[in-house]
Amino acid sequence: MKIYIDGTYHSKDEAKISVFDHGLLYGDGVFEGIRAYDGRVFRLAEHIDRLYASATAVALEIPMAKKEMASAVVGAVHENGTQDGYIRLVVTRGAGSLGLDPSSCGKPTVIIIVGDIQLYPKEYYQKGIRIVTAATRRIPPECLDPRIKSLNYLNNIMAKAEARRAGALEAVMLNTRGYVAECTADNIFIVKDGRLLTPLPSDGALDGITRRAVQELAAAGDIGCIETALTQYDLYTADECFITGTGAEVMPVIGIDDRAIGEGKPGPLTLRLIDAYRKLVAE
Repeated sequence: MKIYIDGTYHSKDEAKISVFDHGLLYGDGVFEGIRAYDGRVFRLAEHIDRLYASATAVALEIPMAKKEMASAVVGAVHENGTQDGYIRLVVTRGAGSLGLDPSSCGKPTVIIIVGDIQLYPKEYYQKGIRIVTAATRRIPPECLDPRIKSLNYLNNIMAKAEARRAGALEAVMLNTRGYVAECTADNIFIVKDGRLLTPLPSDGALDGITRRAVQELAAAGDIGCIETALTQYDLYTADECFITGTGAEVMPVIGIDDRAIGEGKPGPLTLRLIDAYRKLVAE
């Protein structure tokens, strides 16, 4: 594995950043999780745009132009000889003092890690998974806009730990008003009366790239898709449910909090979108 750090490549054992980097000390930075399929980077332009938007929102000036960053990502994939893999693109505030003041940091640190993707078992897509609702609430949008994909994921990690203790792969997170926000690392959709419903970004949902792709596929397939406020009641009484994410792609959910969703198996619309997404990736 060859890891890109500020323009040069390092082996996994030699790749290092300063212990004074504010990305390490305070989670001060932004990132993107990206997929490579057959040696090609999936929706790279969208990921780059979101990375820079996140950086702008937190007043972090990335020391590279978008075109240069995109070339660096593609170069890292080729340098590692990766066909199907996962790319972690990270920009930290850089090394600074032990205090919070971001002005103490010099040049931001740019890191690109290209690794093997840990695929979920095929049976998950065939049979579906069961998830739970986490007690840990999503950080309110008025405190931190969920469209900012920052390095500080402690909120999500706590909810993920709850899911693991409950024997579940994922957990749904509610916001402080009780509305569904997202899962710990994935967006969530339900199907009701033939339409897709998914939480609003203003309710705490990340504007996911896979989420966008599913919305586009729904529009192309003449499937209604609405961003709206959802509660646990809406999840429990849904006809179908699935989650979306860089790693999960489109994953059917057949149960939430010991309640079966629909007929307790992946629904027809979910299976249709899984197939459409795979075709999109292949193209």
